[in-house]
Amino acid sequence: MAREFHVGEWLVEPNLNCITRANEKVCVEPKVIEVLAYLADFPGEVLAKEQIIQAVWPDTYVSDEVLRYSIAELRKAFRDDAKNPQIIQTIARRGYRLIAAVTKKAPAAESRGSVAVLAFADISPAKDQGYFCDGISEEIINCLTRIKGLRVSSRTSSFAYKGKQEDIRSIGRKLGVNTVLEGSVRKAGNQLRISAQLINAEDGCHLWSESYDRELKDIFTIQDEIARSIAATLKVALTPRESIALSKAPTTDLEAYDYYLRGKQFFYQYKNRGVEFALKMYTRAIELDPTYVRAYAGTADCCSFLFMHAGSRDTHREEADRMSRKALELDPDSAEAHAARGVACSLKKTFEEAESEFEQAIRLDPTLFEAYYFYARICFEQGKLEKTIQLYEKSIEVNPQDYQAPLLVAQIYADLGDEEKAAASRRRGVQAVESRLKMHPDDTRALYMGANGLVGLGEYEQGLEWAKQALAIDPDEPMVLYNVACIQSLAHRYEDAMDSLEKSVACGLKHRNWLLHDSNLDPLRRFKRYKELLKLL
Repeated sequence: MAREFHVGEWLVEPNLNCITRANEKVCVEPKVIEVLAYLADFPGEVLAKEQIIQAVWPDTYVSDEVLRYSIAELRKAFRDDAKNPQIIQTIARRGYRLIAAVTKKAPAAESRGSVAVLAFADISPAKDQGYFCDGISEEIINCLTRIKGLRVSSRTSSFAYKGKQEDIRSIGRKLGVNTVLEGSVRKAGNQLRISAQLINAEDGCHLWSESYDRELKDIFTIQDEIARSIAATLKVALTPRESIALSKAPTTDLEAYDYYLRGKQFFYQYKNRGVEFALKMYTRAIELDPTYVRAYAGTADCCSFLFMHAGSRDTHREEADRMSRKALELDPDSAEAHAARGVACSLKKTFEEAESEFEQAIRLDPTLFEAYYFYARICFEQGKLEKTIQLYEKSIEVNPQDYQAPLLVAQIYADLGDEEKAAASRRRGVQAVESRLKMHPDDTRALYMGANGLVGLGEYEQGLEWAKQALAIDPDEPMVLYNVACIQSLAHRYEDAMDSLEKSVACGLKHRNWLLHDSNLDPLRRFKRYKELLKLL
């Protein structure tokens, strides 16, 4: 999110969704504050309605009425008069203009430089190198996160803008960074042309740019040079240890690297079949380079995912344990390896060890979304609700585009009686799901989690429809069945909920603690069928 700024005599705090003046404090919805922050990027300029909507709701169909509502809420907060405006002026048949003075706080002298690395564009002749372009961007992110003097936006946050035509200033504001790296890759055979440019997110001006015409074998050298150039441009001095770390290539085998990148592309589909393909790619990478740490961590993550989402087979849990141990043995300073180990330990219910691994992963890479997210999951499984909230909120901060954490933390807020925060988190999560489904309409996890959020907001009909769609895609998937049971329980369809819950266990669900601690299932606990089901776990 954007840094604090002033609109007239009001202090705007985007991260808190609040505006303050003297002893007055007004909080508004997240999208309302985003509208204000976008207007503040162009003080005094007339912004078309379509431009504002595209910037604030880039992947969602939003009518002019929603924007009018947001403007009305801002006027109410500022006590502004639409007929005699002092803050926001309506320009008939065109849009809106922020007419009050805007003062943005300069970064504190001790603050670190910050950067987001966008997914590099594929301009290869065949347009078939998307996985390779993503890999280059991700490797640059990995290099930059090793530099303590830099704050780096997470991969998941930055890649949310892949393929989108959005103003760099808007991206920088939303990600809370002052610079953005974008680039392109042209790959033909063993020849590479990589172009990169570092842009000031405050004014859109270029700070640094370079093109590299090299052979494929120089790929890691190029990534190292880009990372060092960014650090130099932002006047961040590298320690000797950081300099050595940047020079360390993840593998010396280019074919293994290619298989690893293909595996990452499959893994990020977050679907069972995609993860199974990813597992094959990582396995091949390890065969080519038996010391490839990330391939071992990736294999462990695949096995953990398949254990959690594809029948809870012991072989997957055992392989996750073995591969995560091997990754740490090869590189004890790998954040990815520690996070993979944490997930593997959680599958064995060795929670103390899992927590230690996640803590270490976070120390090594504070932008690693998976570390916060899965750490939160195991805290919830143990009933540590306050700690769970802290970790989910941190994961949202690291990856604002994620739909999972806001929808999961919403349930905990509701359990603790904070309905206002629960509703706000659900709305945020449902919006993120809508964006996800535009590109991935068959994403069953997005469907059932979004359905849970909708039902929690009282929108039963739409929520049950999304749940029905998820079941139609994966009718025998344990996780789908379990979550549909939660949705049906919340919607007072208790017999249907018990049917789905029983089928989820019959299809392989083994998470007894979920049934014990999940408040979505509270209405079912009085049923004899529920009590009998617990005995099976």
